[in-house]
Amino acid sequence: MPNPLVECVPNFSEARRPEVIEDILQAITSVPGVVVLDRHSDLDHNRTVITYVGAPDNVEEATFRAISKAAELIDLNKHSGEHPRLGATDVVPFVPISDITMEECVAMAQRLGRRVGEELDIPVYLYEQAATRPERQNLENIRRGQYELLKEEIGTKPEREPDYGPARLSPAGATVVGARPFLIAYNVYLTTEDVQIAKNIAKAVRHSSGGLRYVKGLGLLVEGRAQVSMNLTDYRKTPVARVVELIRSEAKRYGVAVHHSELVGLIPQEALVDAAVWYLQLDQFEYEQVLEQRLYSQAATEDLPEGEGVETFLDKLAGGTAAPGGGSAAAHTAAAAAALVSMVARLTIGKKKYASVEAQMEAVLERSETLRVELTRAVEEDATAFGSLMNAFKLPKSTPEEIQKRSGAIQSATLRAAQVPLSVATKAVEVLELATKVVSTGNLNAITDGASGAALAQAALTAAGLNVRVNTNDLEDKTISAKMLEELHTLEAHAAELQEKVGYNLKERGALS
Repeated sequence: MPNPLVECVPNFSEARRPEVIEDILQAITSVPGVVVLDRHSDLDHNRTVITYVGAPDNVEEATFRAISKAAELIDLNKHSGEHPRLGATDVVPFVPISDITMEECVAMAQRLGRRVGEELDIPVYLYEQAATRPERQNLENIRRGQYELLKEEIGTKPEREPDYGPARLSPAGATVVGARPFLIAYNVYLTTEDVQIAKNIAKAVRHSSGGLRYVKGLGLLVEGRAQVSMNLTDYRKTPVARVVELIRSEAKRYGVAVHHSELVGLIPQEALVDAAVWYLQLDQFEYEQVLEQRLYSQAATEDLPEGEGVETFLDKLAGGTAAPGGGSAAAHTAAAAAALVSMVARLTIGKKKYASVEAQMEAVLERSETLRVELTRAVEEDATAFGSLMNAFKLPKSTPEEIQKRSGAIQSATLRAAQVPLSVATKAVEVLELATKVVSTGNLNAITDGASGAALAQAALTAAGLNVRVNTNDLEDKTISAKMLEELHTLEAHAAELQEKVGYNLKERGALS
C-alpha cells in the first residue's frame, strides 16, 4: 500500500526569542511520525520558517499544535520585522509530496482552518488552491496592510470576512492556510545598503508588476544589505537561473552587483540540476546522467517485489466503481494527446530538413510535456473530487446545523467537481493548439500522429465538458455556473476552429486525399 507523504511549511512571526521557537518545535515533534527537515530564522524579518513532513493526519495535528503554541507565546501588538505578516502563525501551506493529491491537501487546509477558527478563536483565511474566492488565491491580497490594517477592517468590511473563526483579532492575529505546489523561498543580497534599489529590482522581477511569471518579490534591508526576497512558485516554468540573471542585469543599471544569495528552507534537486545545466550549457544533458538519480532509479526497480503486478488505469476504469469515471478518462485521454504531440516534436527536432522550425518545436515539446504531467495528475484529482462529493452527501443531517453544514460541503465539493474537468478542458484545448502546430510544420512522416493527438484532445474536451455541465447544473450559485459554462463554450468554439486548421494542413501537406 502507498504511504502518503505531505509537507507543511508554516511561517511564524518570531525569530528573536529562540526559546519560543523551541517550544513551537516541541509542539510539532510531539506528534509521532512527523519529521522536521529544516528550520530557518531571520532576525531582520523576525520570522521563522519550519519545514516538516509526515503522514497527512499526523502533519495536520502537528500543525494545529504549533498554531496553538504560537498563539500562546506571540503577541502581534509587540511584533516588528521587515517581513509582512498577519498573525503569530502567519501562513500555513500544505504541499503534496507523494501518494497524495492537491485536492487532499485542500481538504487538509479546510479541516485545519475550521478547527483553528472554532477551537482557538483565530480568524482563518484560505489561500492558493484552497481559496474560496479568486482574489484570495494570492497571499499578498489577503495580507494587504498587515495585522495593523486588518485589525481596523475585520468585522467592518465584507471582503475582510474570514473563511473560519471570528471576525475580530486577538493578539495572535489571523492565520492564512492553504495548499500549493512546491515553492522555493530564495533571497538575493546586493552589494549596497540602498533598499530602494532592491525594491526597484523586485518590481522588475516579480510577475505582478510586469516581471517573470511565477515570481513574487519584495525589496528589504537585511543584515545591512539590500535584499531581493522572493518566492518562486513554479521553478520548472521559471527556472532559478533565469531569475538570478535578470536580477544581475537589473543590478548593473544601478552600479551594483549580486553579493550572495540564500535559500529559506528546502529546494528540489531538480531545480539545482536545472541551474547547473543552464550555466554549464549542457545542451544534450539527460537527467539520468546524474549519478544519484541513476542509483535511485535502479534501487526503485530492484525493490519491486518479484511477480507483483500493477493495476493499470484502464483496469480501474473498467472495475465497476464510480471513480475513476468520465472525468478521469478525459484527463487520461488528453495526456495521451499531449504525448503524441511530444512524439512528433521530438521526431522533428534535430532534422536538417526542419531546421527552420526547430526552435518552435522545442517550445512545443517543453509545453506538451508540462501538460502531459499536469493532465496525468488530473486523472487522480478528478477521482478525488468525486470522492469528496460522495463523502459530503454522507454527512449527518439530523439537526438544522448539520443540514446547513452538509449543504455547504455538498456545494463546495460540487464546485470542485466542476472545476477539475474545466481545467482539463482548458488544457485539452491547449494540447489541440500544439497539435495544430506539429501538423502544420512538424515532421511529415509523423503528421498523422499529430492529427491523432488533435483527435484525442477533441475527445478529451468533449468528455470533460460533459462533466462540467452535469456538475454546474447542481450549483446553487448560478452566477458561477454561468461563468464556467461560458468559459466552456469559448473553449469549444476555439477547438472547432483548430480542428478545421488540422484538416486543412493534412490536405495541404498531402497526408489526405
